Amino acid sequence: MTEVRTTQLRRYRIVPGAMADFTAWWHGRLLPARVAYGFRLEGAWVVPETDEFVWTVSAEGDEAAFRALDAAWAVSPERVRVFEGQPQRVAESVLHLVTPVS
Repeated sequence: MTEVRTTQLRRYRIVPGAMADFTAWWHGRLLPARVAYGFRLEGAWVVPETDEFVWTVSAEGDEAAFRALDAAWAVSPERVRVFEGQPQRVAESVLHLVTPVS
């Protein structure tokens, strides 16, 4: 039986000059916390020309299950700890659930 996963595409425009600090924080703190919370990294990319950071994250289950996990993460103490004391490095974000092309 095929595992059902829901994937979210996350696109951030990073404040100019902050990409190195952002990616270090993302890789060292945010990503491990999200993985521990039940998400899985599907991929991550930097677009240097536009100061964009793009990543995909998935979770087991359908769209409703993903949204429930994401909502719980948004108010969790783990998320608070990850963001505590961090400057705002994301100037803009666009988030979409995506479906694979078969």
